Amino acid sequence: MDNLTHSLIGAVLGQAGLKRKTGLAMPTLIIAANLPDVDATCTVFGTLSLAMRRGITHGPIAMVLLPLVLTGAMIAWDKRQTRRGTRPVDRPPVRAGWLVALAYIGCLSHPLFDWMNSYGVRLLEPFSHRWFYGDGLFIIDPWLLAMLIAGVWFSRKREKAEVLNGNDPATYAITGIVAYLALNIGTSLWLAREARMSEPYAEVAVANPVPLAFWRREVLWRSGGQYGSYTATLWSRGPAARSLPIGMNDSEIAPRVGKSKDARAFLFWSRMPIAKRDGDAIVLGDQRFDGSITASNFTVRLEP
Repeated sequence: MDNLTHSLIGAVLGQAGLKRKTGLAMPTLIIAANLPDVDATCTVFGTLSLAMRRGITHGPIAMVLLPLVLTGAMIAWDKRQTRRGTRPVDRPPVRAGWLVALAYIGCLSHPLFDWMNSYGVRLLEPFSHRWFYGDGLFIIDPWLLAMLIAGVWFSRKREKAEVLNGNDPATYAITGIVAYLALNIGTSLWLAREARMSEPYAEVAVANPVPLAFWRREVLWRSGGQYGSYTATLWSRGPAARSLPIGMNDSEIAPRVGKSKDARAFLFWSRMPIAKRDGDAIVLGDQRFDGSITASNFTVRLEP
């Protein structure tokens, strides 16, 4: 997910009551919810970054170590402010045990929500290179953002007004988000199953979330060397786009990929690879982004 969403997840957890457990709880939750994205610096490598992102910093080793590093940094910051006389007088005492717990909660929320979309995340890296996909949310979900913002804003407003149970809006928001996630994941699972059980009897089917319309999916299917798509909801199905050859059986692909680091990185990342001829060149793409405005960001050109 986008980093605003990750930050708000940390914030809404804090507003639901966790920020009262220790000093520096809220910044710990928000930073922890974004911390696995330290691998974002690898985007400077372009296409090669596809094989680097959402890997080691989202895996088990990072989930053990990153919260401990963050906890140490927060405790050191609190002590530094104390020595310099700049520590806010209204900050509660820092409790190391709770700080560790909140750092783990925040960090673990990150791969969980990254898993929710169809881009993928390697949850077991470095022990396994397998990609995991939840197919439940578009990478920026305005409905999720609206619930998070409302939960944080209304709970803070009630808190400032010293209203009893001021954290209730954040708690209600979390409850609504859990129901929303269950609805979206269930919708994707059902529509992908429908694609496999009825025409076109897909060998591979992905119900890809689309922007804004959480009730709709772009169902991507692959069968018999062909691929195609159609839009669908739980109650209706749109016309199917014409099928196209997947193209990955082209005998020229393997030798060209062997000489291209970008192509090898791309195919390591790609969930639904496709290949198209462009004169003497072969253009590798991914069906999830084929025809989208971002398609050019997810292609590799293989020259003879």
